[in-house]
Amino acid sequence: MKPYNNKNSPKKSQIRTMFNSISGEYDFLNKLMTFGSDTIWRKKIYEIAKKSDPKKILDIATGTADIALELSNIQNAQVVGIDISEKMLKVGEEKISKKRLMSKIHLQIGDAENIDYPDKYFDIISIGFGVRNFENLRIGLKEAFRVLKKNGKIIILETSVPKNIIVRFFYKIFTRIFIPTLGKFFSEDKAAYSYLQKSAEKFPSGEDFVLILQTIGFKNANIQEQLFGATSIYTAEK
Repeated sequence: MKPYNNKNSPKKSQIRTMFNSISGEYDFLNKLMTFGSDTIWRKKIYEIAKKSDPKKILDIATGTADIALELSNIQNAQVVGIDISEKMLKVGEEKISKKRLMSKIHLQIGDAENIDYPDKYFDIISIGFGVRNFENLRIGLKEAFRVLKKNGKIIILETSVPKNIIVRFFYKIFTRIFIPTLGKFFSEDKAAYSYLQKSAEKFPSGEDFVLILQTIGFKNANIQEQLFGATSIYTAEK
């Protein structure tokens, strides 16, 4: 699905437009929508990545660079963050500059489905709330597989639909009412938050997503459910 009702405009172009339009309020609303749990999830991603003692890390769909900043705490690691939204990257650059981490983190415009790095280059790849925005999910994951070193690890944070019927009932109330309402109050781009809600429900989460990872070639896939199953951290190896 696409954020806007323009059939002639590719999804990738619409995603770029959408994130450029909400870049100013994104961090604030992300905290509200996750009840501040985004900070905890980033720390979990850091803990998973740190165990591999990585030297080269790629953060795909880095946005405002929060995950890249967290991963830069890994000793001797260099982090590259790519995103198609220049305005999201600008917010990220300001954070990096403020923390004086320019020597550890490099942000650049980049397409998840056409990564400008050689095969087997990165030790760790992270993607936070980004895979459901890929124009072609499998092509994006194949590119991540290509640039990941043998035995390297991919860590993906993404929305998921809770399995428990009662939790799922409240989840749908929250996503279908609360998130669009936030968008109406705090954003000029109402369609963006409607898209974020709908795309979360349509994403093939859980075991369905693990199966996709396995068909790409990833092994040892694992799911860590977060926030009663409303979000998941997926890990897999090449």
